[in-house]
Amino acid sequence: MDRRIMGLETEYGVACTRDGVKALTPDEVARYLFRGIVAASRSSNVFLANGGRLYLDVGNHPEYATAECDTLPDLLAQDRAGTEIMVDLVRQAQERMRGDGVVGDVYLFRNNVDSAGNSYGCHENYLVARTSDLHVLADALVGFLVSRQLICGAGRIVTGKDGVEYCLSQRADVMWEGASSATTRSRPMINTRDEPHADAAQHRRLHVIVGDSNMAESSTLLKVATADLVLRALEAGAAPPPVAPANTATAIRAVARDLAGRASYVTVDGRTITALDAQRAYFAVVAEHLDRHGATRPWDEQVRDLWDEVLTALEAGEPARVARHVDWIAKHALLTRQAQRHGLAWDDARMLQLDMLYHDIDPARGLAMRLEAAGALHRWTTPEAVAHAVQHPPATTRAALRGAFVAAAQERRREYTVDWTHLRLDGTEGRTAICKDPFASTDERVEALLAMIASGHG
Repeated sequence: MDRRIMGLETEYGVACTRDGVKALTPDEVARYLFRGIVAASRSSNVFLANGGRLYLDVGNHPEYATAECDTLPDLLAQDRAGTEIMVDLVRQAQERMRGDGVVGDVYLFRNNVDSAGNSYGCHENYLVARTSDLHVLADALVGFLVSRQLICGAGRIVTGKDGVEYCLSQRADVMWEGASSATTRSRPMINTRDEPHADAAQHRRLHVIVGDSNMAESSTLLKVATADLVLRALEAGAAPPPVAPANTATAIRAVARDLAGRASYVTVDGRTITALDAQRAYFAVVAEHLDRHGATRPWDEQVRDLWDEVLTALEAGEPARVARHVDWIAKHALLTRQAQRHGLAWDDARMLQLDMLYHDIDPARGLAMRLEAAGALHRWTTPEAVAHAVQHPPATTRAALRGAFVAAAQERRREYTVDWTHLRLDGTEGRTAICKDPFASTDERVEALLAMIASGHG
C-alpha cells in the first residue's frame, strides 16, 4: 500500500504538586484541564477543527488521537500538535486554579508509566486491506515489534527484585502476547478488535499497542515509518524473516534489559537470535523491497538511511553517535552525566525524578524539550508546521472534511455530532454524512452540510 492512512493515539500522565507534595488528585487535575472543553461541548470527548480527537481516557489520562494522515510529515506535525494542545490545557488549568485559590504545579508527562507502576499507552494505527489476516500479520511482525524498542524505546529506570536497571522500553514489561482482542487483560502487542473506522468491506485497522510514547521526533519517525515500510514489503509478497520468538513475553523483556542489543531469545524454530540481528533481518527485507520497487514516497529513503544509521551505531557499540535520534540513548546519557556529577545511585529519588522529567511536556521544565531546544535532539517538524496542524487537518485525507465541518459548526454555534466516520448537523432530520473512505478529502454531501451551516438553514 503506497498510500496508507496512519495515526497515533497518545495518553498523558498527570500530576499536580506543591513543594514536591501532591496537591491535587488526578481526577481533580483532569477537571481543571477539561473544564473549558466540557463547558463548550458538554463532553470531555471532542473532535477538533484539526480533525483530531481530544478526550479523557480511563484513569484520568488526557488522550490525543491524531487526524488521519497519509504522509509522514503530516503525522509528525499532527502528533506534535497534540503536545502543543496539551501544553495549552495545562496553561488554562493553572489559570483556573489560581482563580480558585488553589496552589500547585500541573504536570503532563508524555510517557507510559506512573510512580505507582500503572501503564498507559501510545497506540499506532495503520490501514491495511480487509483481505489481511491480522493473526497472520501479527506472526509476521512479532519479531520486528519485540526488537523495535532498540531503535525507538523511551527508556526507563526500573527497580525490581534484582536491583535497579535501565531498560530500553517503558511498555515491554506489560506485554504478554503477540495478538489478541483484549487490551488490558492480556496486553497484546497488536489488538485485533475489528474497528476499521472505514468501509469494513475494504479495510482493516492494524492497531499496535506495544510502542512507547516518544519525546524525540526521530524516535516517533522510526517507530511509525519503519513499521509502515515493513508492512509495505510484506504486502508486496516479501517473506518475513524467521525471527519470531517462541515466547513473546520472555523475548520482549530480555531485549528490553540489554542496551547493547545483543540479548538473545529463542525463535519458534528453536534458534537463538539477538535483537540487533532481528532488526537487521527486517531491515534487509525492506531494503530489498525498496531496491526492487523503488522508493515511491519522498521520505522512504530518509527512513531507510536513519534506520541503518542507528543500527550501525549500535552494532559498533557507539550509541552516542545517534543519541540525538533515539530517546532511550539520549535519556541514558543525560542520567549518566547527572549520576556522575552528583554522585547519585541509580535508585536515588532524584534520579527517578529526572527520569520522569525527561517526559514533561512543559518547554521550560521538560528535559527532552530542553535538549531539543539546545539542538541535542533532532527536530523534523517546524514550529510553523505544528502551529498550522493545531488549527488545520491534513488536506489530503477524510480529516479535511471533519475539520472543515467542526470549524464551520463551531463558528456558527450549531449543534453537531461527530465521530471518525459520521458528521451530523443536529436538530435536522436526516442531515448526516457517513464518510467511510479515509482517503477522500472531498465529498458532495459534506459540502451540502457546510452550505447549510453557512446559510443558517437546516
